[in-house]
Amino acid sequence: MPRCIDPKCLECAQLSVAEARQRHGPEGDNCWDESRCHRKRSHYRNRRDNNASRRSQYQQVRQQQKAATAPATLEIPLDLKPVAYLYLYRQKRQDAPLHAIAVSVWEGDQQVLQVKPIHCAGMRNQQIQGYLMDVLKTLREQFGITKFEPEIRMEPTECPIRPCPLKLKTTAELAHEPTT
Repeated sequence: MPRCIDPKCLECAQLSVAEARQRHGPEGDNCWDESRCHRKRSHYRNRRDNNASRRSQYQQVRQQQKAATAPATLEIPLDLKPVAYLYLYRQKRQDAPLHAIAVSVWEGDQQVLQVKPIHCAGMRNQQIQGYLMDVLKTLREQFGITKFEPEIRMEPTECPIRPCPLKLKTTAELAHEPTT
């Protein structure tokens, strides 16, 4: 356990050397020891900084030890084929109308292609299916993709298309709009 801080020495450390010798030397209370006091005063003056640097060095050593004892990771390269994800922007209920469609192609964890999303307002079911068949035909030619992965349902409020009829213009957008 560390020694207690001597309040007398702590107070003395704030004085100049000449003042400390005068107060605590032969003319004062005679506790000044030439061989010890310079080092002790320096320690008391710099103790906060020294302790902080000691703590940070200790933490660095601990982190290095943890890193050295951490299990090694092995990354095995996979030959992943590209997959197409179909995003349907519709409400959760089964009979909800389709708001928008988006398609993206991923290879592993990297996005390779993003098909521009479209609004489906006014489109009939056959038109939507025809559009998706055209997208699949293009993806088959480029990537060899023959079908979409299971569809991903998104809320219509998350529609990425701007402008979107579901999203009202904010006052900031209205302020920047040119007036005619």
